Amino acid sequence: MRLYNTLTRQTEPFEPQHDRTVGLYVCGPTVYDHIHIGNVRPILVFDTLRRYFERFKGWTVIHVQNVTDVDDKLIQRSIETGESVDAIAKTYTDAFFELLDRLHVLTPTHSPLATEHIEEMIGLVADLMEKGYAYERDGDVYFRVDAFENYGKLSGRRLDEQEAGARIEASDKKENPLDFTLWKAAKPGEPTWPTPWGAGRPGWHTECVVMAKKYLGKHLDIHAGGNDLVFPHHENEIAQAEATTGEPFFRFWMHNGMLAFQQDKMSKSVGNVAQAYEVLDAFDAEAVRYFFLSRHYRKPMDYSDEGLGAARTALGRIQTLVRDVEAELRDAGSSSGESDDAGRAFAESLAEYRTRYIDAMDDDLNTVDAIGILQEIVAATNRFRSDASEEDRLALRAAVELIRELAYPLGLFPESAASCDSIDADLIGLLVELRAELRDKKEFELADRIRDRLEGLGIVLKDGPTGTIWTAAG
Repeated sequence: MRLYNTLTRQTEPFEPQHDRTVGLYVCGPTVYDHIHIGNVRPILVFDTLRRYFERFKGWTVIHVQNVTDVDDKLIQRSIETGESVDAIAKTYTDAFFELLDRLHVLTPTHSPLATEHIEEMIGLVADLMEKGYAYERDGDVYFRVDAFENYGKLSGRRLDEQEAGARIEASDKKENPLDFTLWKAAKPGEPTWPTPWGAGRPGWHTECVVMAKKYLGKHLDIHAGGNDLVFPHHENEIAQAEATTGEPFFRFWMHNGMLAFQQDKMSKSVGNVAQAYEVLDAFDAEAVRYFFLSRHYRKPMDYSDEGLGAARTALGRIQTLVRDVEAELRDAGSSSGESDDAGRAFAESLAEYRTRYIDAMDDDLNTVDAIGILQEIVAATNRFRSDASEEDRLALRAAVELIRELAYPLGLFPESAASCDSIDADLIGLLVELRAELRDKKEFELADRIRDRLEGLGIVLKDGPTGTIWTAAG
């Protein structure tokens, strides 16, 4: 597996550092509004990466996606609407997770809220102040960028070239205009927490450092997000984390390209957005996934209803073949005999497609070629099927099974991952009981792995006051 690393600006071999376990941190939403369709791109790209790691590499993935539930934008929305910050955050956090469900995104291993980790953030800021990397002015605390020798190594910007960007506030309190905020002094009506230097709230960049370290520990493998986060957000994360420990933060930094609408970057501040939930009302999740994954994740892409319509049509060719062949096989019954020479030759030819698919996905998650290979399998299967004899059914089954296998990381057949017919219900029940026992013993990591593996097979667990129930997805 080779992945492009923003930190080194080159494609490098990737494998887990420890125990065949990958730590994957993906920057999550600031929950002041519904997310737009451009925000969906990193969600789907890195869900695909996780699925591929788990299914084709056999690696365990600890997937952390934070929720920023205290921030300037939330406070501004509270002022505009009269609702409390907490109420707004809950509304849009719930909406976000409902959207993940609709997109068939695997549930993150951890989805920490920023407000649940304030004490750790205060500790990080205090440590930076003690080490001379931070200073306080009237209750605000700033990171001293001049003190961190490697500031700019992710973005490639030299200090003398940098300009204040998003979420960098100018202030005459700063020693350097590029010094960024670690802690904001309390203002009337804003959420605050007590600290040794006065009440206030954390800065945006501090949140992710704390949560990544807490939930990933030694598995600081991949930090991911949109390329608009490279500077200042991810640059500032690195500065804080490495100033505190003196050690490298994440090994790999992965960034997807932006989604454009009529040639402009899709942005709420510009107003050229399509809300994700509205797009999903018009196009199903599989078409949306196909649309995003049919362009390489690092390249910018244009959004349009026409593009989504074309994706739906292309995906339909795959879905139609799978549906028709499976219906034919069901109608034919279980007795199938042996394939003739043509059938055996066709089944054997399928292995080459699988090899090429793996080569594509191993090449910096090249979903464009992977989708092209799926379409090649469909075309080859349709040609073979047009002249297939009764004895060739096994070969057709092999083709459909391969399509399903290769489509899984792409999330194109969520309903096909499992069904009550293909997985023994008693075995699922046993795993659910085992997970409950592990949770009682507070062995949450193993319990979460059971939940995630079952979800990967299409079995959804719902915890309630009377216990856990499971259903087959789709």
